Amino acid sequence: MRIGLLGFGTVGQGVYELTGPRPDMQVVWVLCRRPLSLPDAKVTHDFNDILLDPTVDTVVEAIGGLHPAREYVLAAIRAGKNVVTANKALVATFYDELLPLTLEKGTLLRCTASVGGGIGWLSELERVRRIETVRSVGGIMNGTCNYILDAMTRRGLSYEDALAQTQALGYAEADPTTDVDGIDTWHKLIVSANIAFGVSLDISAIPAAGIRRIRGEDVARFRARGYTCKLISRAQAEEGAYHAYVQPELFPQGAPEAAVPENYNLITLVGSTSGRQSFLGQGAGRYPTAYNVVQDCVDFLSGRGFYCGYGPKVPVTNDRPMRYYVRGGWPRERTRENWDGAAVTEPVPVAQMHRWLKENPEAFIAALPE
Repeated sequence: MRIGLLGFGTVGQGVYELTGPRPDMQVVWVLCRRPLSLPDAKVTHDFNDILLDPTVDTVVEAIGGLHPAREYVLAAIRAGKNVVTANKALVATFYDELLPLTLEKGTLLRCTASVGGGIGWLSELERVRRIETVRSVGGIMNGTCNYILDAMTRRGLSYEDALAQTQALGYAEADPTTDVDGIDTWHKLIVSANIAFGVSLDISAIPAAGIRRIRGEDVARFRARGYTCKLISRAQAEEGAYHAYVQPELFPQGAPEAAVPENYNLITLVGSTSGRQSFLGQGAGRYPTAYNVVQDCVDFLSGRGFYCGYGPKVPVTNDRPMRYYVRGGWPRERTRENWDGAAVTEPVPVAQMHRWLKENPEAFIAALPE
């Protein structure tokens, strides 16, 4: 296998190092915008050098973002090259372009590192789908948010101090919007659900609420009542109806989710035969992520492509009622309990609560256990 590697940042360097000793694959081109010299690969600033090299059979996309990643990946597929990507935003946003094109061109596409880092979560979904129906997927999918919430809960840090610590440790970017507003988790949920259910969800109907507005007073209220707050993704398939959303949720302190520490992920599926299975591990990092990129390359050597066929486009209906903790602006007449000045609502459909939150962006919500 001869690889054209797009990007030489954290993940790209890891891929280069892990493939170096292997006799069955070699990075022969690296696309990099900064000056770089490598002993056994050509470095270029022009993607066309990789695209037009007929000896390159596989492109590994490790630049991130939507553009120019989309244009590079689509061009590679059209040129008959297989593609591995760790880019969950790319796959979630352009799922309906990527999958049909790979089928048309007869190429292979995998993205195991895009969800769960080194856990191998998407490969496990592929295995489960061989013999049973997946009924639900989701869990803690963002290590940055989990680190912030864990630091606030166990060490009493403020949101601002916990965020600064994640940035100092390299878990969060200087602009943490994608993480703390739930967008990263949203992308991961879309990819996971599409593969789990063998469909293409209408992503415009999947809401996401993050943790940007959480405060120490919220955490204190939760702790006093035996709860821990986590940012959770959920997608369910029930009798042909699909539900999917991202939001903070509260868990009793003895629940597995409540115990997930620091920047770890805990991702869960429920199968029709196997029941609940959960996967715990670090969701990011050079070598955990690069490991699964290289695993995808190994899968290409045995002819394994995407994890499922391209399924039908399906609507998402978030009509499940849940009770919510709300700080900020919730109507008194729709309040069931009062937690030291914060409201606990009557059961409210998920979609309705997220619409209300968009109209009240300074508020913070967290769903209560059933």
